[in-house]
Amino acid sequence: MSEIACVRQIANKDRQQSFTALMHHFTLGLLRQSFYKLKRQAAKGVDGVSWYSYQEELEVRLLDLQSRIQQGRYKPKPARRVYIPKGNGEQRPLSIQCVEDKLVQQAVVTLLNEIYETDFKGFSYGFRSARSQHDALDVLTYGICKRK
Repeated sequence: MSEIACVRQIANKDRQQSFTALMHHFTLGLLRQSFYKLKRQAAKGVDGVSWYSYQEELEVRLLDLQSRIQQGRYKPKPARRVYIPKGNGEQRPLSIQCVEDKLVQQAVVTLLNEIYETDFKGFSYGFRSARSQHDALDVLTYGICKRK
């Protein structure tokens, strides 16, 4: 059973369980899985590293990242700020994260989803994986039509 599956199982078994420490759950498997969930064509952050160049020495980079996370030495890099034009002629600021920071953020999302997914109600659709606003509208439409 994977580390993530164990977290999910504990969260399912005991809903009162407090997860007070999560750093040890940042395994190589979770980091690798998180890396491959990232968009490959995304813009580069301030470090100038693309998804493809990060992948070139992926295992070495992931080992180093895991070590820094678990020892409390991981520090995110500043975001690169760019401005994109809006329809009304104004500019909208956009922050672009580094690949490594996106990877850590994805790993955190994965862990927190495993812990808290069991607490959500069946009718909750916002910000949940494999659920969208379209799914919510489909259920609502079905409920309205069924009552007629």
